[in-house]
Amino acid sequence: MLAIIIGFIIGLLVPVQTSVNTRLRIVVGSPFLASLISFSIGSLFLLILVLLVDGNLTGLTATADEPFWIWGGGLLGVIYLTGNILLFPRLGGVQTVIMPIFGQVIMGLLIDHFGLFESTVTSLSLTRVIGAVLVLLGVVGTVALGDYFARRRKQQVTSSENSLLVWRLLGILTGMMSAAQTAINGHLGSVLGSAVKGALISFVIGTITLLLLNLILRTKWHIDRSQSLPAWIWIGGLIGALFVAGNAFIVPLVGTGLAVVIVTIGLLTGNLLIDRFGWFGAKKQPVTGVQIVSLLVMLAGIVLIRI
Repeated sequence: MLAIIIGFIIGLLVPVQTSVNTRLRIVVGSPFLASLISFSIGSLFLLILVLLVDGNLTGLTATADEPFWIWGGGLLGVIYLTGNILLFPRLGGVQTVIMPIFGQVIMGLLIDHFGLFESTVTSLSLTRVIGAVLVLLGVVGTVALGDYFARRRKQQVTSSENSLLVWRLLGILTGMMSAAQTAINGHLGSVLGSAVKGALISFVIGTITLLLLNLILRTKWHIDRSQSLPAWIWIGGLIGALFVAGNAFIVPLVGTGLAVVIVTIGLLTGNLLIDRFGWFGAKKQPVTGVQIVSLLVMLAGIVLIRI
């Protein structure tokens, strides 16, 4: 029961992290600077967690003979986090998570089927294909049907509505990156014998990547004092680290399949609440019955794929 509660809570926190980092971006004026701050805070928290849980930083040299892609998890994490910051104000909370989930499912099936990143080969079965189709139907129901009804009410399609397609495709792409990151970090954690150490390395690589990127882009390091500065705008990195640590805790207890389902339920619930009530500076958007039914269809697909 404890694992179920923890899984739901860390899933609930994922959309909170996206909202918080989006607000942080407004304050610091750059998505890359916001991501750097988030990764830095997350790295510091994971370092403390490693010292508390493992008691040392030994064993990191075990990666010496591993393939080069084992270091790519941090880079993919940068793309995923920064992508969410850019997507959130354009798509809203629900779609910012739904589109990456679709990408995660597609990439997850490919990784399992071909055994990419030295993962266990799990060939496509009829059940898994049906699950993927249900996820697709859920995405279409949540996104396309909502646009269709909106057009019926307005009797027109604006250019801004058309431009959303590009952002939705980018959302799917970031989701695929996230699935690859999960597989890479999973292998890294196995090599090191510690999931938390694997997460720490991933966060440190992401932090270094973002630091270099900000230096190359000559990002202005400033805080917009005209914006309100609530204390919660600095907790995005902490939430990201808690998500990684929470998954590392519950997977051995309930298994990966059930853990993903529990976290996804929390994640979708969090997004619906943020969109409905406009928490953390998000724009209020009504949650329709079509969206709720479509989310349930997506969840059923995820269950078929993962369990």
